[in-house]
Amino acid sequence: MSDLPLTDTFSKHYHASPEWLIQAPGRINLIGEHIDYLEGFVMPAAIDRYLQMAVRANGTDKVNVWSTERPTQSQVSFSLSDLTPFEGDRYWLNYIGGVIEMLRRDGIEPIGFDAIVTSSLPSGAGLSSSAALETASALALESVSGKTLDPVRRAELCQQAEHEFAGVPCGIMDQMAVGLGKENHALMLDCRDNSVSPVQIPKGLAIIVSDTRVSHALGDGEYKKRRESCASALQILNKPSWRDVTHDDIEAKKSDLGDLLFRRSRHVVSEIERVPQMSDALAGENLDAVAEIMKSGHQSLRDDYEVSCAELDHLVEAAYEFGTDQGLIGARMTGGGFGGSTVSLVREQAADELKKHLEQSFQTKFHSKPNCFVAQISDGASVKPVDCEQPK
Repeated sequence: MSDLPLTDTFSKHYHASPEWLIQAPGRINLIGEHIDYLEGFVMPAAIDRYLQMAVRANGTDKVNVWSTERPTQSQVSFSLSDLTPFEGDRYWLNYIGGVIEMLRRDGIEPIGFDAIVTSSLPSGAGLSSSAALETASALALESVSGKTLDPVRRAELCQQAEHEFAGVPCGIMDQMAVGLGKENHALMLDCRDNSVSPVQIPKGLAIIVSDTRVSHALGDGEYKKRRESCASALQILNKPSWRDVTHDDIEAKKSDLGDLLFRRSRHVVSEIERVPQMSDALAGENLDAVAEIMKSGHQSLRDDYEVSCAELDHLVEAAYEFGTDQGLIGARMTGGGFGGSTVSLVREQAADELKKHLEQSFQTKFHSKPNCFVAQISDGASVKPVDCEQPK
């Protein structure tokens, strides 16, 4: 955490020193896309791109926020009484105010505070910048109020805020990954009971994130349509949960489902299977299996769930053109889709060359440069007093 610049910025803006410094990472997802809201398995990992927040209790009933990511917007304030969803250019405050309201309902009485927010996470890149802001906001209120939530409960409340205030019916993956990430490990997350098992990433591998700079917007209706399609399909299948559905089940109901719901169902069932397969492959360092799982996962998202786009597909294809003989393990889109980023798993010694290849190929095709970077898998969110060196 880069403490001094953020501390100085806070002091200049509010004419007082912050009391707490909070850091919340972004996340990638290795496998298990669009099934966290269907009680499936997912395998995210926190990465070393962060949203940071400096916070100080202000003794009022208001929250004052200034974001360095919005330099044209002056400080914004809102009252802690009668919190309701924000609209227009204040929409982003739903990820702060909504969280505060959920914590209030859970028994933590809000206390007014001042905050400065900065971020190295690209917005709209499918790397969970919204979940990072939600988690940081929860930790801010916990810090100034002297309360501490269980990390899983914090994630659940942040998810609920995104549902009710931001209007995005997201699953629990992003909030869990941001809050419970573990360095050098992916998280095998069971979204039926929110249990987590760390899975170590084999040594000698690197992760390249490639942001297309095509901003996705999960609140624009497509995300909701996918959830509604899955609810309709599950009703036709007459099953209590997608965890109870097999390939034989969807084949037997193919005519009742119709082409669209059949393909949506096929993605869900196959993707739920891929996550424990990935866990076993990583644990056994079976990189050939990892490669096949990532490839089939992207194809399923592209063809059956239809959440990819030309830019994402090109980056995945370009990674495979680079070749496994040159060090590629596998590549796929990551996050909700409709834009955003891909993730490529590659041998460390080939990471720089793959990054260069992806940038050049994308530039030739789309006449724009993607934001490609090597990501380190990091720990989850942390909070510390300004005069303390260790996270709380």
